[in-house]
Amino acid sequence: MARLTASARVMQRDLGALRARKLAVRLAALRAVDFAVDLLPLPGRWHVLAGNWKGHMSADLDHPYRLLVRPREPAPLTGDGGIDWTATTAMTVVGIVDTH
Repeated sequence: MARLTASARVMQRDLGALRARKLAVRLAALRAVDFAVDLLPLPGRWHVLAGNWKGHMSADLDHPYRLLVRPREPAPLTGDGGIDWTATTAMTVVGIVDTH
């Protein structure tokens, strides 16, 4: 992922113009927020995942692809053992996936 996102030209070549543009916007959003929960109202339909992807967040790219991220370890936890997205300050990009 680091090689892919190192330059806009590489992103566009490997992902296509639309996905590369959306990925750049989503990565900028990740850098701009203080807490993971601050991503939720931003463009890209950021949302917390459940099921097989529990513990991750995703944002739309071009259908059906999503940018998948998770908290850096150790993830802050809530009282019931879930991830505390209001206290999560650092995220790791997992990749671009089709979560469906």
